[in-house]
Parts: sequence; C-alpha cells; structure tokens
Amino acid sequence: MSQPAALITTAQLAAILADPNLRLYDCTTYNEPVPAGSDVPYRAVPGDKSFAAGHIPGADFLDLQGEFSDASARQFFMMPGVAQLEAAFGRHGLDAGKTVVLYSIGTMMWATRFWWMLRSLGVDALVLDGGFDKWTQEGRPIETGAPKGYPATTFKAAPRAGFFVDKEAVKARIGDPSTVIVNALGPQFHRGLEPSRYGRPGRVPGSVNVSAATLVNADKTLTTPADAEAKFTAAGVTRDKNVIVYCGGGISATIDLFLLTQLGYDRLTLYDASMGEWARDPTLPIETD
Repeated sequence: MSQPAALITTAQLAAILADPNLRLYDCTTYNEPVPAGSDVPYRAVPGDKSFAAGHIPGADFLDLQGEFSDASARQFFMMPGVAQLEAAFGRHGLDAGKTVVLYSIGTMMWATRFWWMLRSLGVDALVLDGGFDKWTQEGRPIETGAPKGYPATTFKAAPRAGFFVDKEAVKARIGDPSTVIVNALGPQFHRGLEPSRYGRPGRVPGSVNVSAATLVNADKTLTTPADAEAKFTAAGVTRDKNVIVYCGGGISATIDLFLLTQLGYDRLTLYDASMGEWARDPTLPIETD
C-alpha cells in the first residue's frame, strides 16, 4: 500500500499549526555510546530534555523505548503488541481522524519509525521533511518546557499485515529470486570492513546496500524521489520484488521504507530485530567482502 503524500514541508506545517485537528509529535531518541565490551550496542535515551529545551509549538513528546517498544525484548525498539500501542497512543491523544504529523531532531529516522509503526496499525501519518533542524534553521517559532499533551483518546488500531518479519522469515528468503533484502547501514558495515557494535561484522547473505545516510541531504531533508529511485534501482530493488529492509535496530531502515513507499513500492517489510539480533546469533549465516 503506497502512500506518496506522506511528507509535509515546514511551510505546510506552519500553515496548519493552529488547526485544532493537528496532532503533532516529537519522536526523538538518542543512541548514546556504551563502554567497550558492553553487551548492548548503545544506550537508548529519550529526547525529553531536548524537547523541553525547544520544540515546535503545541507538540507532544513520544518516548519510543519507554512507552512504544517491547520491554521484554533483548533488542531496543522492538515492536510491541497492539494492546500496548493502543493504550500508549491513546494516552497521547492520537486520533486517526486527525492530521497526525511526526518529527524528530538530528535525523528523520525516529519520525519515520513511528510512521511505519502507525501504518502497521492502520494510521497514515505525515513526516516533517527536515524535522526540527530545518524548522529552526528557518527561524520558525519554538516553545520550551514539558509537553502539555492532547486530550486522551480511546485509540483503536486497524492492524495491517506484513509490516514486520522475524529472522526465520528473512532466512527463508535468502537466495529467493522474488525477494531483495536491503541493508540500510553504511557500506563499511555492509561489507564487514569495520567492527560492528551489534556483533559479528557483515550482512545478511545476498543483501544489497542502500544506506539510509545516502538518502538524506545535508539539511536533514530527504533526497528527491528521482535520486532515491536511481539508488534503489541500481541496487536491484524493483517493484516486482518483495523487499525486506533491515539496519542495526529497525530504525534507519524506515528511511528506506519511507522513500520506497513515497515511490509507490508496496511489497515492503521490515526485519525489526535487524543486525541487533542477526549478528549475535551464530546459527544464522553472515557474509562479508
């Protein structure tokens, strides 16, 4: 199911900022380094402090790891059950009948992660192109302080199938000519040329590399549809294929998924646990250059 109009510009958001039908959310998380030898790849820190220091007026804050992830999973940010998400989004006043806009700081991947999650629940949200960075670069107004929040809702999901797959599904598709597996990490990690904070260096065998970083401009906005199309096509990602995207923790891969959806691809899924799981499991095959 494609969603070509999922991107909203700063100018378009500014024009509807006072609209009572707007539900605007800052989705920022920070992955902070951990000591060498730690058994986790990073520390997930919610962006509530940066939100308090400055946010788009009227926005609420969503804590991905704290409220919207499976706390029982070894990996950070894993998709939890529908009931947990219904309760959490309901607490934050999410209403599928409203205009839902997501943004983040530093990178759009936190906003696109929530966008992918919401799509799997039947909600087509919008993502702010360039996020808070572009908003502030343009000198647009900001607020400070804790979120005021929206009136709570009873959010009822309408789940859509096929948005997430597990390691067994990925393993079963290795070598399948009807499927292309896409790694959104940087080329040095794809090729296994640098140590990985996730475990064994390398990639899912046979996967191709379209790094999320190559799909983003210097001002934090997304690249043009034509440039994205060219990069995906060059890697062998075509509309006749089933596309599985992965990264380190199921976050930056959603940049690829967002652009593919913008381009009209609709046979898309995310390997949620990504290299955070794959690289640590010695029973799973891995490939390096």
